[in-house]
Amino acid sequence: MITTETKESIAIIRMDHGKVNAIDIELFEALQQELLEIKNSPAKAVVLTGSGKAFSAGVDLFRLLNSGTDYIRSFVKVLCDGLEALFFFPKPVIAAVNGHAVAGGCIMTSACDYRLGVSDGMTIGVTELLVGVPYPAIALEIMRFAAAPQYLQQIVYSGKTYLADDAVRVGLLDEVVTREKLIEQAMMAASRFAELPAEAFAITKRRLREPLRNKLRMLPEEEQQVMDQWCSPQTHQTIRAYLDRTIGKR
Repeated sequence: MITTETKESIAIIRMDHGKVNAIDIELFEALQQELLEIKNSPAKAVVLTGSGKAFSAGVDLFRLLNSGTDYIRSFVKVLCDGLEALFFFPKPVIAAVNGHAVAGGCIMTSACDYRLGVSDGMTIGVTELLVGVPYPAIALEIMRFAAAPQYLQQIVYSGKTYLADDAVRVGLLDEVVTREKLIEQAMMAASRFAELPAEAFAITKRRLREPLRNKLRMLPEEEQQVMDQWCSPQTHQTIRAYLDRTIGKR
């Protein structure tokens, strides 16, 4: 599901979870555990990547629909906790986006400190409104933090997915590289970050992102509305229609 290896003080986390690294409770619980272990390890930076043709295609919507309300409520909490753990991780995190990064996969990428994508056909974007689910606060605030401000509404409202060069233009990626050079270039970027004084970096990152944490503490009522929407039969009908259009019935 998730493997981690350390090279030259850089921890490489690789997601290997089904065909497209779809996000579910098990994947995000494993990711949180890996981040906790790396936080307390000598590793100075992290490279986060996927396996196969996708970085992550986002939430496992088929499982969401088939598992019932109890699963959905547990999943949304684990999703939000995992995104917070990634976004507020005190060490540098480099996203090596090996393939499609859609919806939750794009949000994971946007939570990282530096993002490299491959040049050969990958797409990235947030499709949540097309799917029919509202953004949890942490997810939307990560997008607000990462995307170029003048493109944020377009990115969120349209549900468009962008090829790599356009993703750089709108702020979803920082750099485009060849697939063959992806991990090498990500390691080089991680090494540059790792050369920074660790405590000074951690303090600076925390101060850059702390206003978001404070904002999240003020939104419990809105978050309950989001949870209710994720659980509603009407939302599930919209998700089913989206899946039928884009993937086909299972």
